[in-house]
Amino acid sequence: MASRRISVVTAGLSQPSSSRLLADRLADATVARLRLDQIDVAVDVFELRDIATEVTNNLLTGFPSPALGRVIDTVTTADGLIVVSPIFTSSYSGLFKSFVDLLEPQSLSGMPVLMGATGGTPRHSLALEYSMRPLFTYLHAIVVPTAVFAATADWGTEADVANTLPARIERAGAELAELVSVSTRSPSPVDPLALTTSFTDLLGEHTPRSK
Repeated sequence: MASRRISVVTAGLSQPSSSRLLADRLADATVARLRLDQIDVAVDVFELRDIATEVTNNLLTGFPSPALGRVIDTVTTADGLIVVSPIFTSSYSGLFKSFVDLLEPQSLSGMPVLMGATGGTPRHSLALEYSMRPLFTYLHAIVVPTAVFAATADWGTEADVANTLPARIERAGAELAELVSVSTRSPSPVDPLALTTSFTDLLGEHTPRSK
């Protein structure tokens, strides 16, 4: 049986988070479709609120903590990526953008990506198209056609025939699964000139010994 690995990144700030809820639903839909095709799937979920301090420190120092480094490595070497952010002031959250800023420019090249967002009203749904989609297009990711926005009113009304959220989730999950199932993407090669040892360790190696 073939196997794939999907990373899920959610930037919700509250606990519980509607962004995490949407991310879980998108992941479930994707996994279900892949398993129908006899593809085994492993899913790694990362809530950015749990590593917000590490993200900020990396922006200030230029070096990731070991925990943040593991998250970045897991995300950039996955076979597919699901990202969900709350919409603040008509765009994705600052925490979400700060995390994306830490990724190497080519690290998501060819990566199948499913985008999602949450907000108070459906009026914010276009932020996915004019804000988030260009971001991942710039990073040379392959973004699925269906982006999923969930407004507050979409939760808890699935019995209402007017609520299209479940159908949109299923369609988006199927689109990501199709791309992931045929993807031949391999992780970007490591830059041989990249600094792989922390500046602190480099200084330590040349610290004069006390006499």
